[in-house]
Amino acid sequence: MQPHWDDIRIFLAVARAESLSGAGRALRIDPATVGRRIARLEEEMGAPLFAKSPTGYALSEAGGRLMAHAIRAEQAMQEAAEDMAGQAGSMSGQIRIGAPDGCANFLLPQVCAAIGADNPDLEIQIVALPRVFNLTRREADMVIAVSPPTAGRLTVQKLTDYRLHLAASVRYLKNAGPIETLADLRGHRMVGYIQDMIFDKELDYLSEAGVERVSLASNSVSVQLHWVRQAGGIGVLHDFSLPWARGVRRILTDQFTLTRSFYLVRHADDRRLERQNRFAAALADGLRQEVARLEARS
Repeated sequence: MQPHWDDIRIFLAVARAESLSGAGRALRIDPATVGRRIARLEEEMGAPLFAKSPTGYALSEAGGRLMAHAIRAEQAMQEAAEDMAGQAGSMSGQIRIGAPDGCANFLLPQVCAAIGADNPDLEIQIVALPRVFNLTRREADMVIAVSPPTAGRLTVQKLTDYRLHLAASVRYLKNAGPIETLADLRGHRMVGYIQDMIFDKELDYLSEAGVERVSLASNSVSVQLHWVRQAGGIGVLHDFSLPWARGVRRILTDQFTLTRSFYLVRHADDRRLERQNRFAAALADGLRQEVARLEARS
C-alpha cells in the first residue's frame, strides 16, 4: 500500500520536532492523532520509523531511509502548488528565516516588513537564535549565516559585508579613564559573548582586540548592546546596530575595525521553488540596502 501524502507530512513533522507534541503544534493537530497516524504509517511500511524514548522520537534506520524520500515528496508538492498558483503576482504562504540575533533584531524586521507590505498574503517568520540551524530537518526554509557552510546539500549566496567597532556610551566614557590605545582596554569593563557559547569563530570579536576577560557576557547581541547603552562597559558592536543605541559612540576606530559577512543558505532542492527564489532575491536586495543605510548613520 502506498502511504498517503498527509501521513508523510505528519512523519516529517515528527522527525523534525522529535516529539508528537511538537509535531502537533506545528501542524495544529492533537498529539494523540499524530501518534495514531504514525502508527498507521509504520504498519503500512512494515517497520518502526522511530525509536521512542522519554527524551523524544529519533529516526530509526528505516525512518532515516524514508526521510530522504519524504523530503523529495515535500519538494514535489511545493513545486506543484507553486505551478498551480502561477509565478506572477504576489507571494503567499509561509516562509521561515533563521538568523543570528543581531541580524534578526536590527535588520530583518524592516526588510521583511517591506517584503510583507508588497505581498499581503505572505506569512514571514523570523527565528532569532544564536546557533547554527539545520536545514535538512527544515528548522527554517532559509538561513542567514556569518560563515559559509562547507558540508551538506546546500546553496550559499554571499549577501553583504558589514562592519563592527568598539563602542561605549558617552556616560561610561565620561566617568572612565582615558582610552587612547587597545592596551588601555585592560583597565575597563568589557562586554561580550559567553566564551563557551560562541557558535561561530567569526563571532569571537574581543580576542582580536587582545581582550582576555569579559566582565559582562551574554550569548545575545541585543543584551550586549543594552549593557553598553546602560554604561556597563565597552563592547564590540555592529555598526548597523548603533543607530538604535542613542548615546553610544564608536571608539579607537583608527586602531580596531572588523569586517564580517552575511550569507544566505538554502537547501539545494529549493532552487526549483520559484516562490522561495523570489523571496530570496528580495531579501538579499533589502538586506544589502539596509546595512548600507544604517552604517552610513553610525
